[in-house]
Amino acid sequence: MEKLYEDKLHEECAVFGVSLCTECTDEAAGITYNGLLALQHRGQEGAGIAIAYENKIICHKDTGLVGEVFSNGEFKSLPKGKTAVGHTRYSTTGDSTKENVGPFVTDYLTGRIAVSHNGNITNACEIREKLRENGLQFGATSDSEVISSLIAFCITKEKSTLSGVIKAAEMLNGAFSLAIATGKDKLIAVRDPNGYRPLCIGKNEIGYAVASESCALDVCGFEFVRDIKPGEVVVIENGEITFEGVKIPAKDNSHGLCIFEYVYFGRPDSVIDGLSVYDARFNMGAILAEECPTDADIICGVPDSGLEAAVGYSARSAVQLASAFVKNRYIGRSFIYPSQTMRDSAVRQKLNPLTANIKGKRVVLVDDSIVRGTTSEKIVRTLKNAGAKEIHMRISSPPFRHVCRYGTDIDSEENLIANKMSLDEICKAIGADSLGYISLKGLKRACGQCVLPFCTACFEKV
Repeated sequence: MEKLYEDKLHEECAVFGVSLCTECTDEAAGITYNGLLALQHRGQEGAGIAIAYENKIICHKDTGLVGEVFSNGEFKSLPKGKTAVGHTRYSTTGDSTKENVGPFVTDYLTGRIAVSHNGNITNACEIREKLRENGLQFGATSDSEVISSLIAFCITKEKSTLSGVIKAAEMLNGAFSLAIATGKDKLIAVRDPNGYRPLCIGKNEIGYAVASESCALDVCGFEFVRDIKPGEVVVIENGEITFEGVKIPAKDNSHGLCIFEYVYFGRPDSVIDGLSVYDARFNMGAILAEECPTDADIICGVPDSGLEAAVGYSARSAVQLASAFVKNRYIGRSFIYPSQTMRDSAVRQKLNPLTANIKGKRVVLVDDSIVRGTTSEKIVRTLKNAGAKEIHMRISSPPFRHVCRYGTDIDSEENLIANKMSLDEICKAIGADSLGYISLKGLKRACGQCVLPFCTACFEKV
């Protein structure tokens, strides 16, 4: 089966965790389920929830969307508990199988932990081999399993849960935002010292929650408190924070938060490290209008990732904003392409052109990125077949030129269209009348209110 958006980047994973007060022993699973639904955009290949209760941890996970994984009574079978962690997965390392879905539960001499991980560990293979030398066994191929096993190993060596988590985190290279549940009802949140991936914390009257994005806190009724700092460890017990501090030193200060969180990964209603995702995308569109102006009748965004930037482009250019597509939101992962003809029309199954708006019009079409160019070509062709007079493609990120080591699923460099063609050649290949990308300087300016430095290694050699 061919993926409908084979030319789009994928959203890594999402983590969610909750710790509730002693009186609230039956809410953790439901809150975590709702949190994962809000974070479904970050991973659609698998989902899982682990509940800590009575010095035990019970976990259910499988491949599929959150609603599919817990559709046949599995949710009701989860035990009552006040501490839970959840995970949605898009595979960056390891195959898309049940065994590689989080959370990962690991036993050790004096306890049990469940670990949810967003990111990519660059020294996972070396750590796995060292742990094997110490007698540990592995049942999956994911780097997240390595993290869980390493934490359990270090807890045993250090004879302290907190010390073991810190020791393990110091050994990890790469990107990691972690939500960890212990059998003794601790919830531990950890963010890597560069802050590659987002992680935030929220509070309500019954406890605390941690999540990859603030939108999940909103949905679950938690008031956003703050972003967890790079290198910080936060421990929550019985719905109260018992420890918080920056304990993991940075090994390399040349990177920071992945700037693509603002371009595409984050939900528009999230705030990440001090900057609204919506505001960042609006700013990208406005700066695109400054850097790549053109005469047009309407401005349109490609759903959903180009919509907010299109609003910004329209506001800055004073050209009317209009819809170019009607999106079918009910296809999900089930659409099948049994013939080449159907594959060629796949975009129309998800995005059907709104002919009344675009026929005879000069259209500025705003999207977040072009990776290989295949989807962009289909979208442009679809609009022109529907009667658009001109299509001027505008992209709210710079050209992709480099693969990512830290969890973003970017194609090999030889397949990236920006490494194979000039700007004019790309424009011709996708069938547009003109093409413009935001500059890297412009993108950084659009995201200037973020309190962290950025990782932009996919756009430039660092």
